[in-house]
Amino acid sequence: MQTTIKQEQSKVKETLLTPRFYTTDFEEMANLDISNNIHEFEAVLEEFRADYNRQHFIRDEEFNQSWDQLDHKTRSLFIEFLERSCTAEFSGFLLYKELSRRLEQTSPIIAECFLLMSRDEARHAGFLNKAMGDFNLALDLGFLTKSRKYTFFAPKFIFYATYLSEKIGYWRYITIYRHLEKHPEHRIYPIFRFFENWCQDENRHGDFFAALLKSQPQFLNTIESRLWCRFFLLSVFATMYLNDFQRNDFYNAIGLDARQYDIQVIRKTNESAARIFPIALDVDHPRFFQLLDECAQQNSCLINLEKTSKNNIIDKLAKIPLYIGLVVNFAQLYFMKPITAQNSNIVVK
Repeated sequence: MQTTIKQEQSKVKETLLTPRFYTTDFEEMANLDISNNIHEFEAVLEEFRADYNRQHFIRDEEFNQSWDQLDHKTRSLFIEFLERSCTAEFSGFLLYKELSRRLEQTSPIIAECFLLMSRDEARHAGFLNKAMGDFNLALDLGFLTKSRKYTFFAPKFIFYATYLSEKIGYWRYITIYRHLEKHPEHRIYPIFRFFENWCQDENRHGDFFAALLKSQPQFLNTIESRLWCRFFLLSVFATMYLNDFQRNDFYNAIGLDARQYDIQVIRKTNESAARIFPIALDVDHPRFFQLLDECAQQNSCLINLEKTSKNNIIDKLAKIPLYIGLVVNFAQLYFMKPITAQNSNIVVK
């Protein structure tokens, strides 16, 4: 019997670190002038049309076995990984699909790019949901569509956040793939074999959003844009770091140390962003990862308090210094002097 996971049944509390669903100003998107970068968009569109992964997401015989050999803790953590990943991919599908529909008449090239990216995201979400079926579970994607709250982001914020999400997704997938290629004894489930081609979809999506950003110089070449780039770099890095701190046991199960894995992914994503953004974060600053460690510890304490909280005045007061500590640490990270990308010593490979 397959169990369908619904939001109210699983009782997962939505927080700032939870995968979110987004909407935007579709009229502003429709009026964007991309003429100064049209050749890059045409090249990206040809890449999407080639559909290199058309035959990639096909389950083979290795999936056809029982996974009861996984211990309970590893199984629970892996199911959570599948659920969060599926939700994030499905969120991208919904946003890209709606953008393709809204822009079809005004920006046919951009609309087709969004349509083909929604195709990719739908494949990813469907593949992850089938994997959940191996554990007698499935996400009710129709229910998620109707029940989840949608967060409004202005187009420029969509561009910053999604560019970084796609690029960090590439580095997360390829880092895990390369590790398990060297250490196949830690590959606890066959889905990891698909990560090499999978991450190329993420990379192409990131290239599309890079083209969008380059077509709108005002999103990259002003003092305000530098501040926003800084904010989104820190937000994306901190979200991953705090989330993965809670899931160290999952990474241990596949032979990785969560902290070292995140440090490598952050460094590589920071290098990639330096190609497009006017600034990059100084991740080599001796306090950068120390402050993230402190934030992760404070967030962990808040989660533990939430689990045991009786919602009385004592419990509420106990959270105040933790919230203050998080704000202070994030402020220190944000105001840490960034690196000017064009003149930095960052080596982009």
